[in-house]
Amino acid sequence: MDHTTVLESLGFTNAELSGGTLPVVSPIDGTTVANIHQTAVADMPAIIARSQDAFKAWKTVPAPRRGELVRLLGEELRAAKDALGALVTLEAGKITSEGLGEVQEMIDICDFAVGQSRQLYGLTIASERPGHRMSETWHPMGPCGVISAFNFPVAVWSWNAALALVAGDPVIWKPSEKSPLTAMASMKILQRALDRFGDDAPDGLCQLVIGKADIGEALVASKDVPILSATGSTRMGSIVGPKVAARWGRAILELGGNNAMIVAPSADLEMAVRGIVFSAVGTAGQRCTSLRRLIVHKSIKADLMERLKAAYASLPVGDPRADGTLIGPLIDQGALKAMQSALDRARAEGGTVHGGAPVTDGVPAGAYVTPALVEMPGQTETVKTETFVPILYVMEYDTLDEAIHLQNDVPQGLSSCIFTLNLREAETFLSTTGSDCGIANVNIGPSGAEIGGAFGGEKETGGGRESGSDAWKGYMRRQTSTVNYSADLPLAQGVSFDI
Repeated sequence: MDHTTVLESLGFTNAELSGGTLPVVSPIDGTTVANIHQTAVADMPAIIARSQDAFKAWKTVPAPRRGELVRLLGEELRAAKDALGALVTLEAGKITSEGLGEVQEMIDICDFAVGQSRQLYGLTIASERPGHRMSETWHPMGPCGVISAFNFPVAVWSWNAALALVAGDPVIWKPSEKSPLTAMASMKILQRALDRFGDDAPDGLCQLVIGKADIGEALVASKDVPILSATGSTRMGSIVGPKVAARWGRAILELGGNNAMIVAPSADLEMAVRGIVFSAVGTAGQRCTSLRRLIVHKSIKADLMERLKAAYASLPVGDPRADGTLIGPLIDQGALKAMQSALDRARAEGGTVHGGAPVTDGVPAGAYVTPALVEMPGQTETVKTETFVPILYVMEYDTLDEAIHLQNDVPQGLSSCIFTLNLREAETFLSTTGSDCGIANVNIGPSGAEIGGAFGGEKETGGGRESGSDAWKGYMRRQTSTVNYSADLPLAQGVSFDI
């Protein structure tokens, strides 16, 4: 579908797409597809106050009923999957299957959250005092601000929103200024679910604010936004995290990744090549979980490199809407410049670069490039620095301890993996002496996490957790209660205080 058809299919009006001060540029061909209106910073206090009013009503709605809204959202997303997936492709440059896959993530987290709405479990705790019962319960916390990035323009919002809604929290969403149209479309889809849901959903339950850093700053600074989930660069997180902490808020940070794969001598190399290529070049290397470092045993490095060079040479680069395309565009020309600068630094540090050239023939007028394989003599400062493009640095190792040290010796700690058929190596990698990342895989790549597991990482990745497992607890407050049903008043720890 062309740009106009995609936008029309999602119900955009001319008034929504024109007359504003924020240009929306498609990375596919560099065309400006809309000029949309931005939220005024002066309006943010009223928007936040509206969310607080919504919280007073929404927290009293039973959690299973709150889950019904998320169930309806999942239904509406299923109906709109093709259209919204096409818009993800238009605005983020993802190939068609990845655009559709992102919407499927939204559907999946809705399914997960619906079940979670009946499982906001607490605990019963044994008391040391006779005739006392202790318990732990979870309660709604308040408005949740969500600041999302361009590379997953809708999925990350849904990870937060689906859980926040069942937890009893309203949501204020500030999308990347590079991908606001997908956010606007998602809110249209959500509105259809709200219309079906009825009067139990208060006004202001889910709001969208559009703009640049000053809009995000208003969410970060407000004491009336107790939860702030931010996805983006480590630099951004280093600003957001301290500001939220200074006002005693809760930050959920999903920041940079510099993800590695160890390929052991026993690895199934055919499987490893498939895992490497998708992880390193999928989404044109613009995933926080993209594979950026390949740590290969020296005995198999030459063989693996020949296989990888052949695989990389066969990758179709082009219009992400075209059948057969596997590598779409980078988000903009700035990303292309950053890639070329990183490759220049790698060469200066002794690296040998294969690929990485800009592509201009047979592609639209976007920032297209061939993915790069870079053989490095060691883990240099350039290797330790995440560049959000399809560059894969390749290093060799001798012992597993050496490989794990290389894997962990970077500031980031998001995702990691090992390819091995050796049980001891696999279990060592997953043990306390192994990977220090929030995600650690065996015989699959670091990318493509399922929603059932908590998503997030350690160190400069921020420490946040979203999506599955018990990530729902990040959107609620814990309360420990003690009930004395006896006729006495004993004190804990045997303290005596008679009056």
